[in-house]
Amino acid sequence: MAIVNIGPVTRDLIITKDNKESKTGGAVYFQAFVFEEFYPDYLIITNCSDDSLINDFPDKSKVKLIRKEETHYFINDYPNNDDYRIQSSNFAKIPITIRDLESLLPDDIDAFIVNPLNAFDFPKDTIDYLKSFNVPIYISFQGFLRYPYKKIGDNYSIKLKLSSYVKDIIEGVEGIFLDESEALILFENNDFKDFNTNEIVITNGSKGSRVISDKEYKIEAVKNEKVIDSTGCGDTYMAAYISKKLTTKSILKSANFASKVASDKLCFSGPFKGNI
Repeated sequence: MAIVNIGPVTRDLIITKDNKESKTGGAVYFQAFVFEEFYPDYLIITNCSDDSLINDFPDKSKVKLIRKEETHYFINDYPNNDDYRIQSSNFAKIPITIRDLESLLPDDIDAFIVNPLNAFDFPKDTIDYLKSFNVPIYISFQGFLRYPYKKIGDNYSIKLKLSSYVKDIIEGVEGIFLDESEALILFENNDFKDFNTNEIVITNGSKGSRVISDKEYKIEAVKNEKVIDSTGCGDTYMAAYISKKLTTKSILKSANFASKVASDKLCFSGPFKGNI
């Protein structure tokens, strides 16, 4: 049995007050390091044109590449060296299709994790195909809200907006993950009852997180005075939460564990280092 984690890998430019550095990124990349430590039976399915990015994953043997014509590129600018980020992207249109996945999926699957980085990554029929396996599906929802806005050099700034098929995507999945700004767009007036999903996990950086399920669980952030790199913290939180949830079935244990792992990741440049 395995977690199957699907989404693009990226080439990122990270800009802070003191530094500018090109790195491998994308939710599947950051999450791979968490799963390697806490749920090693996992498979990454990713898409890009630059197969050298696969060399940066913790275990290349657990990565299957869908070769595409482009690679996602993001600029993450942290002008205050904190949680606040100005982000832009090339908005590569390299959707993951049913045909891409049919020959790559293992026979035994514990859960799917869907990690779009923009609104073009996962067509609705691909999500419907994954639902046909009748296993838990967890979705990082921010990508489904991301559309290109204003041209900035070779990139575009990002505009968050709802597509017409958002509710269809969420329908029947185990859980969705998003931050507070994205939740304001998806859930008008905090009306969560319109969405048929077991868990809605909303993160808010240093202010903690909350999980809406049978009730609302409020989770304190684990304080960390040594913030080196916050890129990928939300992805790290998500992977840690899922790892713990699949083994303990406890929302509270999973969210508190995820908060600790995400805080630990802040201390280092790049992905989680596995020293919790």
